[in-house]
Amino acid sequence: MGDFLHKDIEKILVSQNEIENIVNTLANQLEKDYNYKEFIMIGLLKGSMVFLADLMRKIKLDFAIDFMVASSYGSGTESSGKVLISKDISVPIDNKDILIVEDIVDSGITLDYISKHLYSKGAKSVAICTLFDKPARRIKNIDITYKGMTVPDEFVVGYGLDYNEKYRNLPYVGILKSSVYSDNM
Repeated sequence: MGDFLHKDIEKILVSQNEIENIVNTLANQLEKDYNYKEFIMIGLLKGSMVFLADLMRKIKLDFAIDFMVASSYGSGTESSGKVLISKDISVPIDNKDILIVEDIVDSGITLDYISKHLYSKGAKSVAICTLFDKPARRIKNIDITYKGMTVPDEFVVGYGLDYNEKYRNLPYVGILKSSVYSDNM
């Protein structure tokens, strides 16, 4: 079954089948690395929800999940480097291995802050698992232990990634037409 091209999508960057293969590869690696560990997967909402749901169903281990909502904020499209946690974790993480699950890493500001925050709450270890890495936007040098794929510096949406809360439901990741967002910049 082919991927339907939404009218606002310039082109499909990562197909539904490619995403499924990436998720399977990451799940296999996580099963090996987290076997016999008491770990918690923490999804960063809202973007990671689709990836986390697919990933967790592929991992044949026992683990807990929780969610956080955090964002770096500033004026317009530029981050100030300040991070606001609007929903913190609700499970104790003392001496637990933590796996942060993210849809895409760009500046690294939020993940750097969250990693330090989780260590301050008693985490034994904190690792990052991202479906997509966009290193062209990196400001903070962070260690990404599990990386699905590197993407170019394009405005990508789909599979949890949004623009103005739209396009998260697309089963693939596509490059958004600039005409969609240029009027709002």
